[in-house]
Amino acid sequence: MALTKESIEKYKSQLLQLKAKILHKLAETDEEVKEMVASKGYSQHQADEGSDDFDQAIALQLSDEDRSILRKIDRALEKIEEGTFGICEVCGKEISEKRLDAIPYAVTTLRCQEEREKRKEG
Repeated sequence: MALTKESIEKYKSQLLQLKAKILHKLAETDEEVKEMVASKGYSQHQADEGSDDFDQAIALQLSDEDRSILRKIDRALEKIEEGTFGICEVCGKEISEKRLDAIPYAVTTLRCQEEREKRKEG
């Protein structure tokens, strides 16, 4: 069953809210990393410096994941504008509302996503 206009608007609103939240989080993370870099060298001990480096690496990894989700959100918003939101980019079938409720930026059906992941593993 195709998505209704109301459903699409609901997902658009969710996507925009999630995008704003991630952008805010990225700005905070970028500021934290800048502060870590600026304070580097002021540690009292080498172990403290190693801990600081680890914290910085974790922050950067998390921001990379957020940026990846942000790209997916932008793609989902593009699909809304194109009129193809809720249609799988791989097989052309409808993405279930249950999946979109869980991951509103999903652009593939669960089956196609699972197949993609199997190919990456193998």
